[in-house]
Amino acid sequence: MATYAHDRFIDGYNELADKVHATCIEKGFWPENRNDGEAIALMHEELSEALWALRHGNPADEKLPDFLNLEVELADAIIRIMDYGKGRGLRVAEALVAKMAYNATRPYKHGREF
Repeated sequence: MATYAHDRFIDGYNELADKVHATCIEKGFWPENRNDGEAIALMHEELSEALWALRHGNPADEKLPDFLNLEVELADAIIRIMDYGKGRGLRVAEALVAKMAYNATRPYKHGREF
């Protein structure tokens, strides 16, 4: 069931994704033959860089020193997801809200012993 907060999140996410995608196009990251596998690998690369930050003491980011490196790398991963989703016409924000609602119905640890 959608709520006002969910609707606001979706609207805000999509507005920001529009800006992210426009910037990525402007900066040359969307050639005509954009490769989906490469785009997903770049998302993964940002998460790998987040892990690197943790393994190396999570220093302040070199370009944004007011933030920890982990914070910036996670932001980079989200930016890449937003860009890709918008570029491919995917409803990522809507899927996120739906997935959260579904996960709320699942049993503890999804019924598995980990």
